[in-house]
Amino acid sequence: MACSRQQLSEFLNNLLEPERFQDYCPNGLQVEGKNEIHRLVTGVTASQALIDEAIKRGADAILVHHGYFWRGEHPCLTGMKATRIRSLLSADINLFAYHLPLDWHPAVGNNATLGELMGVDGSGPLNPADTNTPVFKGYFSPEITVQTLAARLSDGLAREPLVIGEGNVNSIAWCTGAGQGYLNAAADAGVDVFVTGEVSEQTVHTARERNIAFIAAGHHATERYGVQALGAKASECLGITHEFIEIDNPV
Repeated sequence: MACSRQQLSEFLNNLLEPERFQDYCPNGLQVEGKNEIHRLVTGVTASQALIDEAIKRGADAILVHHGYFWRGEHPCLTGMKATRIRSLLSADINLFAYHLPLDWHPAVGNNATLGELMGVDGSGPLNPADTNTPVFKGYFSPEITVQTLAARLSDGLAREPLVIGEGNVNSIAWCTGAGQGYLNAAADAGVDVFVTGEVSEQTVHTARERNIAFIAAGHHATERYGVQALGAKASECLGITHEFIEIDNPV
């Protein structure tokens, strides 16, 4: 089966509601390709490696979390950016990208799917009114230890996380990707542990001094599952083929 580019675009926009967000990049169709879509490829980032694999596998559209045209970046199509876009246009492949909308979605979003992987109960936004702060919160019932949570992440993400702190965990806040800057917000909320993808030097001191456990499990690793869930949903609803392509990234 197949759908049109417009049908896929409308499905994704209706589900993710990008108009609700003030994002750092455009959300939705970023590069226009062929009208008829049979095969959808998903990935975390629209890197050249992902594009090359999508072309090899006969993709008609690529759906990612990290696309192009970020606020503040050089606007000219030169160098690496030109090569990537030239590859998409030459193969007539559509590129769809959703950043904050994919972080936020309560079912197929990055935070929702990571919460499910961690076994969190009562998952939801830390501040539902602030769509520009993609931090979720929840709890464990019964409570677990920091080491048990780290083991769950290690098993689910296939990488060893960085762990600061120990003890029992009842409440949790988390933000996939580069969310270390939200550690103080998590501490202000009184949770026992904060989980994100990346870590900065000062993060360790903040966690220790604010008496909150901290786990960094990898930017790429924590954001692999939302786009997979979204692609599977599109496949189910539109009758197109979906395949997630993992491009290894240790960060």
